[in-house]
Amino acid sequence: MNRILSRRDFLKITGAASAGLGVLAFNPYGALNLEYWSKPKRLPEFPKSEIIGRTVDPGIDLRSSPTNDPSLNNSITKLGADTLVEWNRQVIGNVIGGLTNQRYVETPNGFIYSSVLQPTRNLPNTPIAEMPAGQQGFWAEVTVPYVDLTHEGVVASPWMQDHILYNFPPRLYYGQVVWMDQIRTNNGFVEYRWNEGINGHGYGYGAYGEFFWGDGAGFKVLTEEDVAPINPEVDPNEKKIEADLDYQTLSCYEGNTEVYFCRISSGIGYDPETGQRSEKLATPVGNLLTHWKIISENMTAGSFQSGYSTPAVPWTTMISGDGVAIHGAFWHNAFGEKRSHGCINVSPEDAKWIFRWTTPYVSLAQSELRVSLPDHGTIVVTSETKF
Repeated sequence: MNRILSRRDFLKITGAASAGLGVLAFNPYGALNLEYWSKPKRLPEFPKSEIIGRTVDPGIDLRSSPTNDPSLNNSITKLGADTLVEWNRQVIGNVIGGLTNQRYVETPNGFIYSSVLQPTRNLPNTPIAEMPAGQQGFWAEVTVPYVDLTHEGVVASPWMQDHILYNFPPRLYYGQVVWMDQIRTNNGFVEYRWNEGINGHGYGYGAYGEFFWGDGAGFKVLTEEDVAPINPEVDPNEKKIEADLDYQTLSCYEGNTEVYFCRISSGIGYDPETGQRSEKLATPVGNLLTHWKIISENMTAGSFQSGYSTPAVPWTTMISGDGVAIHGAFWHNAFGEKRSHGCINVSPEDAKWIFRWTTPYVSLAQSELRVSLPDHGTIVVTSETKF
């Protein structure tokens, strides 16, 4: 359950697996095509629980007991990607396979390993009917398990091409943050248009001329209050982050006082192709610096050490060069296990807190801010035992 998958690998496996998953298969729409993508999409009826689990991979086991012990043969069925379940509680189980995370989520129908189940909420919003005065657009955060998208324009990005190739509906997921540049009313429903090409070059610096419409009820329009600095009265030199790469934890300190704690997923210390130890995808160890922060980032292989073609990675705080960051991860819940390609993955909620607490402080209007080295923001100390 800890295999490193590119977005292309994920879509390929999902497309191949969906045909054999019966009523719990991910794709209920049949063959996808451009005509399907051009039709408006409404938010579905989500489960009623306070926390809603979303399966992030295809072929997830729903089990009768919280263990993957093969001798018990306790798999009830296989769940498709993006299956939504009621999240009752987490329990400590017995996970075989050398993984640290032993938590399972109890649902009304069985148990699901928590690393492959994103915790989400259904917090619909009252959409705004027109663009805020004097603004060309606005930032919006997904506050429901997912939003189905309607595509507009050319099909050019690797992300969209893979969705077409592997028959996978394009969606935005809980915790993602995107730039909206238009509003329209469609059959009585307000829709926002997501534009990756903000400011003419695209956040993530990879604009492809594509646009996507989504049901406005799925998005919270962000305000300056949402990104306001946390504890700005504290001397910035007294703020420090310590990330323990052995125990996969992160702590924020003001002086000697720990003010925030979360679990992380840092870079793997081996080559996934050979299985041999390698520093290629490991998180750097030492004294790092927060020097570039951006509200939402398109992470694409070749330009960044983490990600393949993953749009709208939220609350990105760069800590080493232009490739290693602390950022929100919505594509897994394996915090406590190493699994990234160099970055420090945290939940979107944790990433947002860290983004607001660290320096340099970034306003909503700025959207991003770089600090020229040797000047810097908050010190990030990463440590790991080397054998």
